[in-house]
Formats: sequence, C-alpha cells, structure tokens
Amino acid sequence: MRISILTLLCAALLWGAAPLAAPPAFAGSCCGGSSGAALAVPKYARQLLDVSVDVEKYDGFWNSNGRYTSDPPGSDLTQYRLNLGLGQRLAPSWQASIAIPYVWNNNKYSGLSSSSNGPGDATLGLWYEALDDTTAWKIRELKDLVPSLLIGSSLLIPTGISPYDDVKSSFDVTGRGFYRLDGNVLLSKMLHPWSTSVALSYGTYIERSVNREYGRYVEPYRKKIGDRFSASVSLSYIYYVGTAGDALTATASLSHLQEADATIGGRRDPDSGFRKEAVGGSLIYSSTDHDWSVRASWNHAIRANGWGENFPATDIFTLGVGYAFR
Repeated sequence: MRISILTLLCAALLWGAAPLAAPPAFAGSCCGGSSGAALAVPKYARQLLDVSVDVEKYDGFWNSNGRYTSDPPGSDLTQYRLNLGLGQRLAPSWQASIAIPYVWNNNKYSGLSSSSNGPGDATLGLWYEALDDTTAWKIRELKDLVPSLLIGSSLLIPTGISPYDDVKSSFDVTGRGFYRLDGNVLLSKMLHPWSTSVALSYGTYIERSVNREYGRYVEPYRKKIGDRFSASVSLSYIYYVGTAGDALTATASLSHLQEADATIGGRRDPDSGFRKEAVGGSLIYSSTDHDWSVRASWNHAIRANGWGENFPATDIFTLGVGYAFR
C-alpha cells in the first residue's frame, strides 16, 4: 500500500473554508492545520469573532491511481477541532485576521488505538476589498451586475505538532510543520434571494531543514512540500424568517484541492502529492441586524474511484457561531 497512515490522517482543505463574510464554500483541514482561509469581516462591521467546532470522520482513501479503498474493518479515525477566529478592520477597504485551532485525535486503525491533543497550525490573514457588491433584487442597470471582490493573502504558521517533532506516530500529529504563504481571491455576487461565489487559492510552502521524524533523529535533509491549489464554487438561497428580517441561508458547493509532489534534497518525491474533490452544504441563521449568526455545514468526499488521488476520504461536520461588532 503506497499511502501512509500519516496521509490518511491529513485531510483536505486548505484553504478549507471560504471567508465567513459569505456562506462557507467548503471546509477542510490538513493534520489539524487550521482552516487555511482567513476570516473576512462584513462591510458593515469593524470586528468579527467566530468560534466553531469541527468533527472530521475518515473512511477509506484513494491510492495514487485514484482508486478508492475502504478502511480495514473495525477502523475508526476521527479528528475534533475547536477553532477560534478574530477579524479586525484596519481601514475602510483593509482588514486582518487570525485563526487558531485546538485539535483532538481519536483513532483506531488495524488494531492500533491512539488518542492525543494539542494546538493546530494558526493562520494570519490580510484582505483588500477591491470591489463592493451592489445588492439588488432585479437587474435594472449595469451597476447591478458589479460583484464583490476580495483579494488577500494568508500565512499558515506551524504551531501544531508535526511529524518532525517529538511524536511516536502519525496519530499524534496536529499540524504540517511548514510555513505556507497563500494568495486568495473571493468573488461573489448577490441577486436576492440568490447569491453565488467563487473562491480560489494558491499557496507555496517554505522549505525547511529536517533532522527528526516521529521522535527519531535522522541525517539532516532539506524538504519542501509541493505547491497547493484549491477552488470552490457555491450557490446560496436566502429565506427571510417572518417580518423582522432574520435570515436563513442554504448553500450548496463543489470544491477541488490538490497539492504537488514534495521535494527532498531537491529530488521529487513521486508519492507525496494528492488531489481531492468534495461536495458540501451549509445552513446559516443570521439575526435581523446581522450581528449574530449560527451555522451548520457538511463537507462530503464522494467515495468512488476518480474523486481523489493519494488522499483520505472524509466527512467534515461543522457547527459555528459568529458575532460582528459594529
């Protein structure tokens, strides 16, 4: 079997989720390495506080040829994450954010049981609001077609526990162990009661020296994880509850994530890259003044040949609460 248990424990994302100013397009993780995308503060707010809980269930994997294989009978691989995010508006069109996860691993695989916990990888983000969406109920003039465009960057910080720390197995891992710099674009448009969004991200990891693997010291070598690309598209429908203006937003999404092969000492590691496609859905309830929001989402990897390569298949369930300070 060419896929390692470490790969089984590192599930998609990257980018993970679309910014929380809009309905999440997709979610994910990679060894507890944060949600990847930075939070986005709504235009009407100066600050955003978000708390969420993820439950990620692993069930099988795709090999390097895209063939899906179920886990051995009796396996139970689960990762739980508590995510704390804070976004702050710096200027009318500029904002920054930080997201910090805490991770619990609870795993049973081929007769081996393990549980561990620790911080995940944190994410710092910076956004520029290049275009403002002109919200409309009908298209009456050209400006009604103007979308919202956010351009930004995020930095993944290896604050989690990685295979290059003092750990005994991949079941203890909560982070990647590498810095990653992402360029992010979020394009969205609302035409009541419908809205749609497209999220794109491209990230590159910073090469580092490695002298330890799972607690054992090895001959030092240089390693760089392959560049990462992710994309998602989503469609939402907003239903207004009663006459007060509370809103219920339902979203369906399709996402793609891929990572190129890593290099070790300048040489390509042909079994390290991966690819994954997933579908998702979410339901968000927001208050009349849009200060409070509660959301539930599900990200599902289709367990069939061709929907991934060299990667685990997961279901990610998320429950979150957000509050926007004006």
